[in-house]
Amino acid sequence: MFVSLALLLSLQAVVHIKPAKAKLPCTITSDRRSADCKGLRLDHVPITNLPASLEELDLSFNTIQVISKQDFFKLSHLRVLKLNFNNITLIVDDAFQGNIFLENLNLFNNSLTEIPFKALEPLKNMKVLEMSNNLYTQASLDASFLKFTQLKVLSIGGSLVSSLGSRDIYVLKYISLDKFAIKTGTGFKSYEPGYFSYLNTKNLWLDIAFDKNPDILPMILKDLANKTFDVLRFRNLFEFQYYTGKQDIFYGLRYVKTQLLTFYRGKFNEGVMRMALVNVEISSIKGLELLLIDFARSQNRTQGSSVTNLTLEKLVLSDISNPDIMRFDWSFTWLNHVRQFIVWNVNFNSVPCDSWQEMKSVELLDISNNQLRDSYIYNPLCDTRNTLHKLETFNVSRNRLTSLSDLASLTKDFVKLTTVDMSHNQLQYMGNHACYWRQTITNVIAHHNSLTSDSFKCLPTSVSFLDLSYSSLDKLDMDYFNKASNLTELLLSGNKIKFIPSGWRNQYLRTLALDGNSFGLVSMSSFKDMPSLSVLTAGNNPYHCICDLYTFIQETTNKGMVTITDWPNNYKCYHPEHLLNTMVSQYFPGHLACNITLVIIISVSTTVVVVLGLMLLCYIFHMPWYIKATYQIIRTKYRAHKEGSGQAVNYTFHAFISYSHVDADWVRNQLLPCLENSKPPYRLCIHERDFTPGKWIIDNIIENIEDSHKVIFVLSRNFVNSEWCNYELYFAQQRAIGKTFSDVILILKEPIDPTSLPSKYCKLKKMLNTKTYLEWPQQPTEQSFFWVQLRSVLGKPNIARQRTTSRHSRLSSMRSVSLIELPQDQSSPSNRCQQTLRELA
Repeated sequence: MFVSLALLLSLQAVVHIKPAKAKLPCTITSDRRSADCKGLRLDHVPITNLPASLEELDLSFNTIQVISKQDFFKLSHLRVLKLNFNNITLIVDDAFQGNIFLENLNLFNNSLTEIPFKALEPLKNMKVLEMSNNLYTQASLDASFLKFTQLKVLSIGGSLVSSLGSRDIYVLKYISLDKFAIKTGTGFKSYEPGYFSYLNTKNLWLDIAFDKNPDILPMILKDLANKTFDVLRFRNLFEFQYYTGKQDIFYGLRYVKTQLLTFYRGKFNEGVMRMALVNVEISSIKGLELLLIDFARSQNRTQGSSVTNLTLEKLVLSDISNPDIMRFDWSFTWLNHVRQFIVWNVNFNSVPCDSWQEMKSVELLDISNNQLRDSYIYNPLCDTRNTLHKLETFNVSRNRLTSLSDLASLTKDFVKLTTVDMSHNQLQYMGNHACYWRQTITNVIAHHNSLTSDSFKCLPTSVSFLDLSYSSLDKLDMDYFNKASNLTELLLSGNKIKFIPSGWRNQYLRTLALDGNSFGLVSMSSFKDMPSLSVLTAGNNPYHCICDLYTFIQETTNKGMVTITDWPNNYKCYHPEHLLNTMVSQYFPGHLACNITLVIIISVSTTVVVVLGLMLLCYIFHMPWYIKATYQIIRTKYRAHKEGSGQAVNYTFHAFISYSHVDADWVRNQLLPCLENSKPPYRLCIHERDFTPGKWIIDNIIENIEDSHKVIFVLSRNFVNSEWCNYELYFAQQRAIGKTFSDVILILKEPIDPTSLPSKYCKLKKMLNTKTYLEWPQQPTEQSFFWVQLRSVLGKPNIARQRTTSRHSRLSSMRSVSLIELPQDQSSPSNRCQQTLRELA
């Protein structure tokens, strides 16, 4: 009757399903080897849209009812076919005739009323076959399965299977499976001993409910005795009601050899728990998982504890609504010899002080995802000094903890603690309590918290691994990182860090993650004091695309000393505006703009060229000579000013005579006698006679020019080549600034072409071209007229300008000593000059 009712409900479900056409086509990969048609509400296989090259096809979660021969015939390369969660009622015998390479077939959760042995027969390469949760009533396998020698995963059964025969899976005797799963219905009532005797598998999953016949469980465990499994998993052991019998239905567990025993779903009361644990306690089982079970505490409190020597490598309590399961027999003694204790989503709200004492063997304690608050797990009144001496890993992630200092206080007595996972909380440091962490702690996982820069004051400094990602940090505390000198891996992703501090030193840091922050500037100096850095993640930051960033990227990517894991896709320019959203890998500012060494070389080279050019121009235009002369004028003026001035006196000389030493004979024998012996005589200044001995030559030149009414230049080719003549001409020009050069008298001793003069004689050229000059005639008959012209230009020998008394006194004394004795005989040029002048008069 029960079977008929189930079939009727299934048929009704089929009738009420109204197939709809797929709204979207299947997704086919570019290599045309895989197609995803999942959940498209297909009522048939879209064979016309599928390429023949397919190797993987997913048709799950549709409404397909029949698999025919042509559906997959052309898909000869098919290896994986997923048909789970459809409404398949029929698979024709030759449906897979062309799919001899098929390795993975999933028919889970369909409406098959029998196992399609004929259709499966060609699939000799089958490795994974999922057929459970269908509507067949028998889970017996026929001889066709003898050919599936490569089979590794097999699941059979369904909600209508009510019995298991001793030879139902006999054909699997010679097949070594990785996983075997069997499902029966709630009405399961018959089990023949020996069903599992022929089974050879690493993982055994039993979805069998023993509500109506709990006596069947000992029979199954007896068949499993002395078999070795990696995982033995019971699902819905008691699906609808708690077991209240007195028989020890778990007695056979003590003979089962499995690494992990899992109870998934089902109803467990305190009696069933105790019954199972007492037998596990004396078995070789290494791990125990209680997942999603419905636990109920007994009304009567047991005196003492019945489980005191449960030795397990791993104990997991997950997704259990009643936290009383942790002290199911009113104590925590069952935790005495557990090495790894994991409590997920049990939502307990307190940790009694005696529980810490009982977890003396725990090396890993994971109480994550329990909505814990600080006060739930940390009680200052609890004495934890002699507890958890073996604890190495402590996981309190995904809770509601807020106080770093409380967490530090809780763990300060865990003497072997090395790893703390405090992620996904609201932890921060209030600054009102001191933080003392064990120096044994080397790994801290603290991402997804509400940390501030002050929180660094309450973090352990002995760490080598530190994860502070997504913790709202806006800046880093360099004092902390200077103390945390053992850091080798630091993760700071997803924070709000605005800049990378300069002078960040860490000798051992190898991995650094800074992606998803707010800094825009990074350069070679940012990480220069991290010699061991080899892996850097720094994308998704608002980068300023400038030379520093370009240089950093080029040096880092080209030299390969540091691997940038997220380069180049996560690096975009944020500033300047015209480069917004430009990939940093496409930013090329130019070699000259960013090569400081090259810029310096070019600048220095340009400066040198300019200076050399200016020096060349100065040389060509005799600028050094002019500068030197000007300097000497200023220096002499300065010295004269320092000497002071006295009362006004007359000019000392009528004229200063400038000539080349080569022309000295002409000056002494012709010019001086003619002018100095006239009546009245002219007072003339020549350097050979009138310069003050021991005085600087330039000073003598300047002072005597200044003390002379006129300046006579005896011009010749020798004059042009004389450096001192050049000085005297220059000083005369300086004296005549603002005048018309009327004080300057030019005598050409020999013909000179003005155009042949050097460029520094530009004033002289101008005077020769614009000013009347006297030419010394070579014919003696013409020389007399020359002297008349010269005296006319010199004017009468009287001095009108006033000079200083001190200067006059010096020169009077100087004149008393003549440097050159001029001849005075009657035949001298002076006598001839006087005679000529008298005749002309």
